[in-house]
Amino acid sequence: MPRLDPPNPENYSDEQRRVAEAIATGPRGGVRGPLAIWLHRPDLADRAQALGQYCRYDSSLPPILSELAILVTARAWSAEYEWFAHKRIALEAGLDPGIADAIQRRETPRFEDTQQEVVHAFATALQNDRTVGQTLYDRAVDTLGETAVVDLVAVLGYYAFVSMTLNVFDVLPPSEVPREMT
Repeated sequence: MPRLDPPNPENYSDEQRRVAEAIATGPRGGVRGPLAIWLHRPDLADRAQALGQYCRYDSSLPPILSELAILVTARAWSAEYEWFAHKRIALEAGLDPGIADAIQRRETPRFEDTQQEVVHAFATALQNDRTVGQTLYDRAVDTLGETAVVDLVAVLGYYAFVSMTLNVFDVLPPSEVPREMT
């Protein structure tokens, strides 16, 4: 049971309605998860969904790398809804299921792809240490490029914000979905 229910669409203010329609008609196709909670503050929801759209759909990272970063963040925060929402997307983007399973178990996956290995190491270091050491930073820039490293930090920061929202307000996947964040 969430601590805070999303606003009732029947009682939306004009601003909530405008933002909800913009979200629902965009690439997400609906108002769910943290976006529904953020609608209590429509200006926040509007700005956060714009940043989220950039991070998820418009960054320089290919989907497989951004979804990998999102899974690392979901696991770091034990954000059940985020894991539920993005595991399927990550697998559809081509992430090896064994990698997702290892992340879920808090183990370091075996990577055949250097970019994926760097994204995982970078995301894990930033989540655990709250910074990235120079050697790993240099490796990330060499492997991904500066632009992608900037976008990677943005994805990690945005999904930490998402995970915080989900955890504080107890937003969970549908009850019929098995929990994976033990």
